[in-house]
Amino acid sequence: MCLFNRPFAPPVQHNGEEGGCVRRRMESNEKVMGIPQLVHFQTVITTGALFLGLMAVKLISTEVSVNNIAVMVVIVLLALFLLIFSADFFIEGAKGLARRVGLPEVVIGLTIVSIGTSLPEILISASSATKIATTPGFADTAIGNILGSVLVQITLIMGIVVVNKGLKIRESWLKRDGQIMLLSVLILSLFLITEGTLQQWEAGILVSLYVVYITWLLTNRKEIQKEEMQGMEPTEVHGTSWSTAAYFIMVVAGLTFAVYAADQLIQNVESIATELEVPDAIISTILLGIGTSLPELTIALMAAKRSQGVAIGTLIGSNITDPLLSIGIAGLIAPLAITPAGYDLIVYIIIPFTIIGCFSALLMMRTSYEFKKWEGWVMIAIYCLFLLTLEAHRRALFTIG
Repeated sequence: MCLFNRPFAPPVQHNGEEGGCVRRRMESNEKVMGIPQLVHFQTVITTGALFLGLMAVKLISTEVSVNNIAVMVVIVLLALFLLIFSADFFIEGAKGLARRVGLPEVVIGLTIVSIGTSLPEILISASSATKIATTPGFADTAIGNILGSVLVQITLIMGIVVVNKGLKIRESWLKRDGQIMLLSVLILSLFLITEGTLQQWEAGILVSLYVVYITWLLTNRKEIQKEEMQGMEPTEVHGTSWSTAAYFIMVVAGLTFAVYAADQLIQNVESIATELEVPDAIISTILLGIGTSLPELTIALMAAKRSQGVAIGTLIGSNITDPLLSIGIAGLIAPLAITPAGYDLIVYIIIPFTIIGCFSALLMMRTSYEFKKWEGWVMIAIYCLFLLTLEAHRRALFTIG
């Protein structure tokens, strides 16, 4: 029976094609919109407002004598939200273009959405790498941003999602993406611990591994799609669709705004750290780590409502992109050498907690292939313990080395 048949409604002809009624109904529910409608799109309006607000604050700060730190904090918040909204704009356009060329939805999620939600981390780390020659502390910012994002996603954000709704775990997520995530974090940690530097050739290995992973996903996209569709109930799709030109503008505009926002964000975060004499590793790990992970949190919470492993896959997918592609691109731009001020924090606190978080998450997923709510609280507690450890170290309550 056709999915959309209703009692007393005339039957829909399948024309011998499985799922034909579903596709025709989807097409009839879609409204293709072009560039004129794009101007009134809510995300465009919000992104434009954030950009104008950011420019206005910068202009006022140069004309009026105000508290420097207060202004920098406002700029950081505006730049962070601009980065998040522009990344979302970019994702929407990239997904639309991918559909135009016929990529399955599941592969889009594992590739384009994963890269798109990691776009803030990619841009911040790359922007930091371009400034290392003049300010070596930016290496700590780049490294702290990536490790901080992985840690906050696998502990705090994962915990929030699970506490909100316990999740059933697909075995394939663990055997494929979960193990790759852990391996990625371990390889990056090994490169950083040896000589305290991510060399350019090591960054090349990380990027190459990510390319191999994406290539494998695309090559096996049909098998993956069949696997993910098992046990899923068909759903009716409503909504709108944009023209190819509109999707292209989303990609270009989203990326342009994101690059600008990342540059402003990293400059002002560095200035705040200097003013307050706070190590770059702490600022980037906590502030940037949580801030740039907001897209993953939003997507994961929405996916969790379907009681599928999609929410877990969103976070794991991003945690493959960050330690391979995001930090790899930054390392190709310039070698990332941990400064003496950030070495103990990164090597003895941040890296171990990141590895512990990944191990703990995978272990809990493995038990009965279910992530229970109490386990979500455990993951949140791990992140809280991490924050307490950072504060204790800052107060010199214990020493390392």
